[in-house]
Formats: sequence, structure tokens, C-alpha cells
Amino acid sequence: MQLEKKQTDILLKIALLQILPTGSQAGNLQKGMDYARRAKQAGADIALFPEMWSSGYEIPKDPDLMKKTSVPLDGEFTKAFRELAGELSMAIGITFLEEYEPLPRNTITLYDRFGEKVYSYAKVHTCDFGEECRLMPGEDFPVADLDTEKGNVKVGSMICYDREFPESARILMLKGAELLLVPNACPMEINRLAQLRGRAYENMVGIATCNYPSGKPDCNGHSTIFDGVAYVPQLASSRDTCILEAGEEEGIYTAELNLTQLRKYREQEVHGNAYRRPSAYTLLTCEEVTAPFIRENHRR
Repeated sequence: MQLEKKQTDILLKIALLQILPTGSQAGNLQKGMDYARRAKQAGADIALFPEMWSSGYEIPKDPDLMKKTSVPLDGEFTKAFRELAGELSMAIGITFLEEYEPLPRNTITLYDRFGEKVYSYAKVHTCDFGEECRLMPGEDFPVADLDTEKGNVKVGSMICYDREFPESARILMLKGAELLLVPNACPMEINRLAQLRGRAYENMVGIATCNYPSGKPDCNGHSTIFDGVAYVPQLASSRDTCILEAGEEEGIYTAELNLTQLRKYREQEVHGNAYRRPSAYTLLTCEEVTAPFIRENHRR
């Protein structure tokens, strides 16, 4: 159920670029810029790409080729989107295989409407049971103010597998995030969608997830936006916080996140931080892994 909107409400329009990679970095650059322009034409304040767009989520097995495929944090690939963000006066969350030592990282950089870098985030929970064992994990979850034409919003990111750990969204909420931008590259089925729904509900945050469409192996679209508002006075029971779920097809999918409604909700509801008991959670920082969860390929 969509909530009623007032003329004074702050409505942040988010565009999810659920698009297929071209097979080359140059092709992805051109197609990505084309679709970002289309997102602006659709009235978007923020455009978000699926995971590791620079390579189409391809991670070469050969270490030398992988490094050659990676792009610098502030290199020509990202510079093109930085300049485009300023040209379009629209925030862009561009994703890429980041050149990094000793191994590349899975990264998103968010540029604001002036073309200024808001943050860069490298995926903390790399899929070490798969091909991401060849990547370096990130170490922190940054949160920053994003200046949009609708005003400031506090934004952070998770990337795909990060969503499966409640701690990811929790630390972002504790740092003040109102909106989480989540690039993705996997099948979005009922349980993964439930994870996002749960992260939005328990932290009272908006969550925008952009996946690859069908046609990209092991992906099926179903990009989503959850607004994080479960209870409203006009309803006797809770509502579904999902305000957008795309189909499987390639395209640009947009929805408006009502920041006014979300902020009022965060000021009065019981989730989030007010009633937490951190002193009872000390085991969460324990590094020990015990049976049945021991895995030979895990990293700490």
C-alpha cells in the first residue's frame, strides 16, 4: 500500500538501473551513461547500478587479468560518472571492480548532484565460498550526507551478501543512515527479499536494491525499494514496506521515498535504537567460529 502524500512531503525519487552488461568495460561505460541520462529524464534524484557494473560482475580467475580488469577508485571509469552526475544534477551510485592492493575490491562510489564524491564503500562480506575469495574485503560501513535537490539525506550502502548479516544494516542505522543503497548480483527470491524487508523494518530505513535482470547468469531482476514504514495511523495493522518490486526484464524502475513520512516514523516508533540492550550483545564481537559453522575458506 502506497502512503498518502502531502504537498509539503519530501519525495526522493530513486531510479534502479536493472540493466544487462555489454561484455566489455567500454560498453558498460557507454551503456551506463546512457541509462543514467534516461533516469534523469524520468525525474530521478538518485540512480543506482547493479553490483560491479564496470565488469558486469565478472571476476577473472587469472590474478593478472583480474588486476587488469579492475579500475582505479578515481580513474577514468569513475571520473566519467562523476562528471555526468554534475552535468545531470543527479546523484549516481556507480559500482566497479576496484583496483586495490594486494587484490581488487567490490566497490560502490556515490557522487552527488555536483559531481562530488559522497563516499566509497567496499563490500565487507565478500562471498569467500565463491569467486569473491579472490577479492579483498572492505573494513567499514560509511554513512554520509547526500545533498539532493530535495534536501539532505543520510545515506550508506551494503552490497549483495552484506544484506544477509543483520549487523550490516544495524551499524549503518546506528551511524544515522536513513537510506541504504544496495547493489546486487544474485537471484532475488522470497528469502532474500524477506531479508531486505526485515532490515528495513527493524532499522526503520529505506532500502533500494538494484539487481541485474534475467539474461545475466544467476540473476533474475526483482530490484526493490522498501520505505521502512510499517505502521501508519490510518491502518489497523501493519503494511508492506515494499513500494517497488521490478519484474525480471531489463529497464529503469523508479519509486519515490517519502522522507517526511519516514522521519516522522523514526521519531516515534519502537524499532531502531531506543530500546536496544548493547551490554547483552557482547558475544557478537567474538571472533571464534565453532561447529557447525566452521568453514576452511572463511577469512577474518
